[in-house]
Amino acid sequence: MTEVILHIYDVTNSDSDKTNNTIVQINKIFKDGFGLGGIFHSAVQVYGDEEWSFGYCEQGTGVFSCPSGKNPMYTYRECIVLGKTNFSIFKINKILRELSREWPGCSYDLLSKNCNHFCDEFCERLGVPKLPGWVNRFAHAGDAAAEIAGTTALRFRQAKTEIVSASKVAYRFLAGVITSNSSVTSASSGNSNRSTPRFQANWFGNLISNSAKPSSSSKLENEDATIFGQQQRQDEESPLRQNSRHDI
Repeated sequence: MTEVILHIYDVTNSDSDKTNNTIVQINKIFKDGFGLGGIFHSAVQVYGDEEWSFGYCEQGTGVFSCPSGKNPMYTYRECIVLGKTNFSIFKINKILRELSREWPGCSYDLLSKNCNHFCDEFCERLGVPKLPGWVNRFAHAGDAAAEIAGTTALRFRQAKTEIVSASKVAYRFLAGVITSNSSVTSASSGNSNRSTPRFQANWFGNLISNSAKPSSSSKLENEDATIFGQQQRQDEESPLRQNSRHDI
């Protein structure tokens, strides 16, 4: 049996010293202060003095090795003994050859397929516990956030497509209603224009011919005098008729 050791580094491979110092401070605060995690590189040592990890490259495998605890790209932090494996060195070499084929350098992704994911896979095949959660917590959180964002964006695009489709259907429906109403209105207007003018002319002519013409003021005075004279005669005759009936 041999020990499986995890080596952990602060990721300080930026060209900017300010960025590297900021990452170191973040790791101190969130890992050392709160125990949450940080931005780390990891590698696994099993048999010998070499550690194995994974990184980006344009061609070939992303699996590589270097002397344990001496990766020049990062700042060494600590090591953790994960357990012991019963596998022989030949079995472990076979596992490493398999991983080299399965983990090409061009497939590297900072959030979903980084060095910590590789070490998790390697440890699982060695039959020892995986990395502590804090080592890759930031990457897992970032990957979950990216997945949520991607899902939200997909749902938004789907909703946008549905809204556009519904708008097109509504527009076609309203356009059809407006066209139908315009046709009905045009037909009604045409029928009324064909029948109404003659009717209106006849009706207006009859109204003028049958109606009394306006009277002048002199004619009105003559008519009033005539009516007044008739009333006087009636008044003079009325008493005579009453007396004659009384005498009889």
